[in-house]
Amino acid sequence: MRGPDVPPQSLDARALAALAANPGCGRRALLDGAGVPKAALAEALGSPSGFGQSQFAFMRGHAFEARVKADGGTELLRLTHACLGGGPEPEPGAASVPDLTAAGPAGRTARTELALEEASATGTWTLLDHPMLALDVAGTPAFLEPDAVVVAPDGTWTVVEIKSFPMIDGAADAAKVGAAARQAAVYVLALEEVARRLDPAPEVRHRALLVCPKDFSNLPAASAVDVRKQLAVTRRQLSRLTRVEDIAATLPPGTTFDVTRPAAELAAAVDAVPATYAPECLAACELAFHCRDRARAAGELTSLGRSLRADLGTLATIDEALAAARGEAGDADDPAVAALRRAGALRAEALAGGVRCP
Repeated sequence: MRGPDVPPQSLDARALAALAANPGCGRRALLDGAGVPKAALAEALGSPSGFGQSQFAFMRGHAFEARVKADGGTELLRLTHACLGGGPEPEPGAASVPDLTAAGPAGRTARTELALEEASATGTWTLLDHPMLALDVAGTPAFLEPDAVVVAPDGTWTVVEIKSFPMIDGAADAAKVGAAARQAAVYVLALEEVARRLDPAPEVRHRALLVCPKDFSNLPAASAVDVRKQLAVTRRQLSRLTRVEDIAATLPPGTTFDVTRPAAELAAAVDAVPATYAPECLAACELAFHCRDRARAAGELTSLGRSLRADLGTLATIDEALAAARGEAGDADDPAVAALRRAGALRAEALAGGVRCP
C-alpha cells in the first residue's frame, strides 16, 4: 500500500502513543500499520506539517538529560528512590550502569534483556541508559528507546521519561504530562514483554518517573505518573493494528499511498479511509493539516474539539447544531438540543437588545 519502492516507516513510541491518544482514527491505524511515511504523504498532498521539535528545544533537552544522568545517574536514582522507593537509599557512585552497546537494534535489544536479567538478580540499583526494547506491532518488531530504565534493589523496573518542559510548583502542563504518560505506557508494555520471558518475572511498575526542570531553573524535579489507563488504551490499539487488513478490505481495489503518485490520486486514497480529526492531532500527527481542512469542509464538530462533540450527543455536524439552536431540527426532548435552543434564544434576545447590562 505504501508503494513498491518506499521503505516502511518504522513505528516508535511517539507514534504508538499518538495512536493511543486517538483510538478512533482508522486512517492513522492503517497508515501506521502499513508503514506509510506520513510526513512525505502530507507533503505530496500539499499540506506539509509543522510537526516536530525545534533545534533549540532538541539541544536544550539533550543538555538537561545529560545533567540528570551525570555522575553515574546519582541524581536520577535519588529522585527515583524519593518518588517510588524500591529499597535502601542509593549511595553516590555505587550504582551499576551497564554497557548496552551492540550491533544493530536486534543486538541492542538482546543486550538490554540480558542487562535487565542480571540487574534483577544482583539486587542493587542499576541504571540502563537508553536501553533498546522491542514490541510486536502488526507482526513486525518496533524498536523502542526509552530515556532510561531503573532497576531497584527490590527487583522492580521503572520507566524514566526525561522532558525539557518545566515543572512549576510541583506541577507541569497537563497536556504535556498526558503525552509523556502515553509514551511511557508504550515502554512499560515493551518491558512487560521482557519480564514475562524471565523466571521469576520481575515487577514492571505502572508508575513511570517523569523528570523535568524545576520551576525556571535547570535543576531536575520528578514526579511519579500513573500510566495504567494509557497502558490499557495502548494494548487495545495494538490489537486493532493487527487487523489493519479489515480496514484495507473496505477500500477500492488498487488503493495506494505511494507518495510518488499524483496529488489528486493520493487525496482520493487518503479520503477513502475514515478519520477522526481533533485539534489535539496538530501536535501528534503529520497529516493533521490535511485532516483539519477536510473536517472543516465537512462541518464536523470534532474540528472544534472532542469535548464539544461529546456534549452535543447525536449531533455530528456544525450545521445540525445550528439548525437545532434555531429550532429547525432535532428532538426537543434531547438535552443537547434543549440546551442549544435555550442558548439560541438567549443570543437572539441579546442581539435584539432585550438583555442590557445593569
